[in-house]
Amino acid sequence: MSHQTPNPATVSLIRAESYERSQLEASLRTLLEPLGGIGAFVKPGDRVLLKPNLLTGARPGKECTTRAELVYCVAKLVQEAGGKPFLGDSPAFGSAKGVALANGYAPILEDLKLPIIDFQGKRYKTVSEEFNHLLLSKEAIEADVVINLPKIKSHVQLTLTMGVKNLFGCVPGKMKAWWHMEAGKDVVRFGNMLAETARAINPDLTIVDGIIGHEGNGPSGGEPRSLGVLAASPNVFAVDRAIVDVLNADPEMIPTVAASMRLGFCPKLHEINFPLLTPTELRVTDWKLPEKLVPIDFGLPRVMKSTFRHFYIRFIKEPIAAYSGR
Repeated sequence: MSHQTPNPATVSLIRAESYERSQLEASLRTLLEPLGGIGAFVKPGDRVLLKPNLLTGARPGKECTTRAELVYCVAKLVQEAGGKPFLGDSPAFGSAKGVALANGYAPILEDLKLPIIDFQGKRYKTVSEEFNHLLLSKEAIEADVVINLPKIKSHVQLTLTMGVKNLFGCVPGKMKAWWHMEAGKDVVRFGNMLAETARAINPDLTIVDGIIGHEGNGPSGGEPRSLGVLAASPNVFAVDRAIVDVLNADPEMIPTVAASMRLGFCPKLHEINFPLLTPTELRVTDWKLPEKLVPIDFGLPRVMKSTFRHFYIRFIKEPIAAYSGR
């Protein structure tokens, strides 16, 4: 197993049709081999955050969350490399553990003795001058290794959600709602914020669950769709760009991808190394995007947004600024 630093613009793509554990583990080993295997990312003793998409516990079976089987197999690989995996997320509704249990995570949490945490806003993190009040989870920032485990889904606000959007889960729950309000209907600003968040978290590895995706009016109102794809890269922006090409979508129409390209975070498609399959070989021409996009602020009435803004300034922003010495 190689321990060389992988090319950050390398994206490994394979066909994978099954979540059955032994087959999925074999698929993951094949997927990660061109990147140096799990040992290129995890060293003995590392505390390794596994960041799945734990969106909701309300629609089990609708493929709204990262599959428990994928998390199990990745956690096993991490343990095999001597790492200490733990799960973390900040669902918009409910707790990380509650959403995980509703989506079939109980056996893996028990079998592997995996801790699962809700991200808390304990760190005032300056991401950039424009987003200098963006609060990120202390647990995500301080993990030795971050492995990002998104699900491929259509999204009624952002057209598609993949690796970059999944890292928004490292913003504690109430703060996510604030950023929806703060962006208003400015999807460009929201896309920039998501790209800057991904750059700040800087995951060591992103493994995308595309064996079964979620198409249509996602992230939860659509339907499951078999894709048969797994993707992995140390570069979250590159893997998202590759998935967009697999789905035959226009990158300029995906706010997170358009932002990462505009900000210079994302390599051009021809600059990405594909050591196994290429996006063209996995191309899907009938993937369903949302029928109609919804405003970033959910179209909430002005009075509700004003109330939320007051709540944010009084109870969230001012204590954070005091904590940070500002």
